[in-house]
Amino acid sequence: MEVEESGEPKTSWSSVPEKGQVLCDHAGKRKQDSTPEPVIRITEDEEEDEEGETMPEHMKDSEEPSNKRVKPVAKSNSLTGVITPVKTPALKRIGQSISRSISFRTEARPLPPAPLRSRTKASSFPRRRNSQCWSDTVESHDLTAKEIKRQEVIYELTQGERQLIDDLMLVRKVYYEPMLKLDILTESERGQIFGTLDSLIPLHEDLLSRLERLRGSEKTVGEVGPTLMNWFPCLEAYVTYCCNQVWAKALLDQKKNEKRVERFLRLCQESSFSRKLDLWNFLDLPRSRLVKYPLLLKEIQKCTPPEHPDEDTLPDALELIQSIVGEVNKKTGEAECQFYRRALSYLDESQRLPEIQQSRFLYCHGELKNNKGQRLHVFLFELALVLSRPGEDKDGGQVFNVYRQPLPNALINLEEIPDGEAAGGGSFRGAFTGNDKVKNCFRVSSRGRSKAHPYCLQANDSFSKQQWISCLRQAIVQSRDRTAHTSQSQLSLHPDPALYHIAELSLSSDTEMADHTSR
Repeated sequence: MEVEESGEPKTSWSSVPEKGQVLCDHAGKRKQDSTPEPVIRITEDEEEDEEGETMPEHMKDSEEPSNKRVKPVAKSNSLTGVITPVKTPALKRIGQSISRSISFRTEARPLPPAPLRSRTKASSFPRRRNSQCWSDTVESHDLTAKEIKRQEVIYELTQGERQLIDDLMLVRKVYYEPMLKLDILTESERGQIFGTLDSLIPLHEDLLSRLERLRGSEKTVGEVGPTLMNWFPCLEAYVTYCCNQVWAKALLDQKKNEKRVERFLRLCQESSFSRKLDLWNFLDLPRSRLVKYPLLLKEIQKCTPPEHPDEDTLPDALELIQSIVGEVNKKTGEAECQFYRRALSYLDESQRLPEIQQSRFLYCHGELKNNKGQRLHVFLFELALVLSRPGEDKDGGQVFNVYRQPLPNALINLEEIPDGEAAGGGSFRGAFTGNDKVKNCFRVSSRGRSKAHPYCLQANDSFSKQQWISCLRQAIVQSRDRTAHTSQSQLSLHPDPALYHIAELSLSSDTEMADHTSR
């Protein structure tokens, strides 16, 4: 599932569900406000005034007398901090650092004189959150560097819970309730888009209160393992919420085509409280938070000394949260697979391969081009590869019209096409103006199926190409192993009748040989 929308094609990657697998998350920084900083002209007599003082109403947009000397003052303090990441696709990678950082850049350069402007009142909802560290909350301490790092990670865990609660309450107050009161969504539509979001608030409030009770008089936390061990089972509620997200995203995208809904969401996003995030970014925050727990726990464990009481409980807590996240990932993948199976529209009954309906998860899906330059949405299911063209049904919902004949993974032949070579029978050269050499291409064909022609496909970049090839190889190997295992099982359950005859001959021969020896 993807969070950010852009003009560039995207691919959603999904790994095979395994025990203890951790969902991956795309960390994205929120857009900084590019509005130029205001230029304020201050008279020499007023230089000592407080910075937060506002101008009287009668002086707004008025010009100063020309006999006063003025000094141009440029104010351009910017705050850049690490914020909670949002979005994700169905297959995501986590590689972000746990530590937070704050950087201040101050510039002061003379600017041309400008008309006097009044200061606007600061909003009660900050565009960006301050990234505060644990060391900023204590005046002095005598801890080692390793223990300081441990306190920093525990503090980040606590602050992350507080920020998530604030965001979920904001969603309820700004989106959930008004969209029903203003008749923007029906009760059913609201339930599908927001899912069980409202039930997650008390769950995280419980963890926050537990963590705050652990803080001592010196604002340090001693043993945190047992608290997390007891609370993590509550996260099983995320199975229901995350499984609903693929349907929620589809309905939300469909409703955005309605002018009334689009205008409401745009006004909310442009407001200061949204921090430039749209509704889907907020709805995806719980999933982003879920996949961060194993990372935070690993950091706490890394900073815990051997003699610490947490040394025994943290490994068990880490194993527990990884199993929960893995289960949520598995169920979400199954729900996503089911959603896209239902969204397929077949032009011919021969395209309805049983392998498609038997697939339980998606390896990956995304946009690729064929050798005619046409954009296709390609699905690599557990047992089949399906090429499709996105479209809409009569209600405005998204459908995927199956293109050509799907390929069973067990019968796929995969060939990587080196950059610069023609793509076989149908060259890419005619599809791209002024481009004599093609890049990032590969070919898939089927063994023993006359209806399935070879497909030459082009990825957006080299990284995407390698991801597709890697997933295809994994799907081919596992599908062939599955087919071989199924055939062997059927053979053992239903042996060839000729084998009984051979067995009887062998037994009778042994009997005759024994009789002959006894004589």
